[in-house]
Amino acid sequence: MVVEYTQYRIPEDQREWFVDAYERAAGYLSESPHCLAYELSHSLEDQEHYILRVEWTSAQKHLEAFRNERGFPEFLRLVQPFAGNIERMNHYELTGIVLWKKTV
Repeated sequence: MVVEYTQYRIPEDQREWFVDAYERAAGYLSESPHCLAYELSHSLEDQEHYILRVEWTSAQKHLEAFRNERGFPEFLRLVQPFAGNIERMNHYELTGIVLWKKTV
């Protein structure tokens, strides 16, 4: 498994549109057998920053298989308007140093 982190800088006047686009695009991530989990987070300190975190079965499956799936063109149509707002996008391997606590 790999984790993709994409950092966006979204101006205030585009935030509602951006979040709405990812709410709709999430369905296509859910349908992909290569996507294990995803979340979109919003910075408290810098309101323009968002981080999209996606767990993929592998970087290759993300970059090749997902992009050839039936729903990918619609996924891309939804998120493509924000491609110019990406500040950083990388795939990461887990180190094994993990703590997941159950939230109350």
